[in-house]
Amino acid sequence: MTKRHSSVRAYGILVHDNRIALVRSSNPKHDPPLWWLPGGGLDFGETPEEALMREFMEETGLRVEQPRLFRVASDLRSRENGDQVHTVRLVYSVSYHSGDLESEVHGTTDHAAWFSQDELDEINVADYARDILDAWFQK
Repeated sequence: MTKRHSSVRAYGILVHDNRIALVRSSNPKHDPPLWWLPGGGLDFGETPEEALMREFMEETGLRVEQPRLFRVASDLRSRENGDQVHTVRLVYSVSYHSGDLESEVHGTTDHAAWFSQDELDEINVADYARDILDAWFQK
């Protein structure tokens, strides 16, 4: 029986020293490796901004501040088992506060890195993140 899931997630765009922070999926099925914006799902009772800052710290080791809503994106996809997933993504611009870039251990991501705008064409970026970043750099 096909199931339907909805998910609300918060992501951040952090540009620091002309480079953007991205995280890599820890899923070994992604070949080439898949990169996306730091962020993730909201815990029960958590505001999107709280989730964004928590997820950013977990995935990158960086503390961010001043979240400003940049865009809301929505997409549908099917999982291998046939389940359908509807994801609503709240994407914020954030400012660097403190910390050194570190990779998450035992999470949905396994590496965090800085990329220049030109380097984004050389890596496999998730479709939603590619669309968001295209809009970001055209603003």
